[in-house]
Amino acid sequence: MIQTTCSAVCVPAEVPVRSVFVSDLEIRPSRYGAPAAQSLIAMAQAELTERYGTPDENPVESVQFDPPEGAFLVAYRGGVPVACAGWRTLSHFFEDSGVGDDVAEIKRMYAVPDVRGTGVATALLAAVEDSAREQGMRRMVLETGQRQPEAIRFYTRSGYGPIANYGYYRDEPDCVCLGRDL
Repeated sequence: MIQTTCSAVCVPAEVPVRSVFVSDLEIRPSRYGAPAAQSLIAMAQAELTERYGTPDENPVESVQFDPPEGAFLVAYRGGVPVACAGWRTLSHFFEDSGVGDDVAEIKRMYAVPDVRGTGVATALLAAVEDSAREQGMRRMVLETGQRQPEAIRFYTRSGYGPIANYGYYRDEPDCVCLGRDL
């Protein structure tokens, strides 16, 4: 179980990121259906609707984030929920994917606009990766899109690189899939 209070973010040396300092940040596990998580997810969906014309239609169920097959985390700053992200075991939701049971997929990574660029997302991503690693995951993957250049830059700076498209949006022309070994 992850419960981290951060006064500074420490990222492994092999992960190329800029220096970040985050104070008054608490990252803790949450149920996907909890009010704080659902509020942040609703904001994420609204932003996706602005960018793409529709929310993310990729089927996601709360049970997919239940340990040990996944986790969902919410970051609080000053007691206010400001970011969320989860991971799920990819092979459990794409039967014909051919991926191993040690590949985790990041879902619903979102930070409110006021905390973007402050290190909150970097701390949250590190906590998500740590959680997945603790459950035996050896690789993280994710789907995003070309209309989310900030996300692509963030993940690239965090050590993620292009992989073959997979999942719900794999045939969409602007689908971007990224991954990295843990």
